[in-house]
Amino acid sequence: MSPHEATLDPADFRPPTPRRWRASSTIRASVALHAAGLGALALEPASWPWVLGTIGANHSLLTGAGFVPRSALLGPNLRRLPADAAARGEVALTFDDGPDPEVTPRVLDLLDAQQAKATFFVVGERARTHPKLMREIVRRGHAVENHTDTHSVHFAWYGPKRLTRELSTAQQAIADACGVAPVFFRAPMGFRTPFLEPVLSRLGLHLASWTRRGFDTVARDAQTVIDRLTNNLAGGDILLLHDGVAVIRASRSTTLASLPNLLQHLRDRNLHSVTLRAGCRNARLS
Repeated sequence: MSPHEATLDPADFRPPTPRRWRASSTIRASVALHAAGLGALALEPASWPWVLGTIGANHSLLTGAGFVPRSALLGPNLRRLPADAAARGEVALTFDDGPDPEVTPRVLDLLDAQQAKATFFVVGERARTHPKLMREIVRRGHAVENHTDTHSVHFAWYGPKRLTRELSTAQQAIADACGVAPVFFRAPMGFRTPFLEPVLSRLGLHLASWTRRGFDTVARDAQTVIDRLTNNLAGGDILLLHDGVAVIRASRSTTLASLPNLLQHLRDRNLHSVTLRAGCRNARLS
C-alpha cells in the first residue's frame, strides 16, 4: 500500500489530547491595550474618549479578523499542509457540511475511482442522522472532522460556554457514529470569534481552513470550480468543496461534475490527495 493510499491510523480512534492554550500576539497586544487604557483612566479620567475610541477600534479589529477565514491573528490556523507533505506532492481535498445520503456516496465513489483520500468536515446533527454513512466514509479510508453540531449562521457570535457545547456535542456525535474522534475543526463559512481558540485547545482540536476554495455551492458551471481550485495549485494546498445540503439546493450537478476533472488534474500534475491527518502526521501543530 503506497503512502498516498493509507487508511486511518489506530491512533485516530483515540480522543485527542487537550493542549495548552497560547494566546496569539494579537490577543496579547489586545490585553495589554486594555490594561494600558485602565491605567490611563486612573491617571487621567478626562482621557476616557481617547481610551474608549482606542479600545473600540481594537474590538473592531478582533471582530474583523474572525471574518477572514484564513487569518491567523486570533490563533493557529492550518491553511496549508506542512512542508514535507508539500514536497511529497500531497494536497488535501476537503468536503464541508455533510454527510448527505444523496451527495456523499457519489463523492465517495468518485474518490475511489481515482484512489484519492479526502477529509470530511461533518456536522454533528447530520452524523447522528446518518451513522451508517459516517461508518462508510471511515471504512473507505477517509477522515472525518468537526464542523460544529448545528452549523449555525450565528456561530461567530457565540461565547465560550456555547462554543464548548457546540463543539463537544459534535465531537461526541461523530465518535458515536463511526468510532473516530476528530482532531481538526473548521468553522461554518470559516467565521469565528476570539473565544474559539481557547475552547479548541481544551478539546484538543486544531483549526483548519484552506488554501483555495471552489465556491461550488454557488458556481454556475463545473469549469469555474475547477479553475478556482487549480489556479497556481501546488503540493501542500488544502482545497475546499462541499457535500452537504447546500449542494443539493444550489448546484449539485456543478459540484459532482467538477470532481472527476479535478482529480484527473491532480494526477496529471503528479499530486496526491491525502487526508489532513496523513499530511500532518509527522508535523507538530501549534
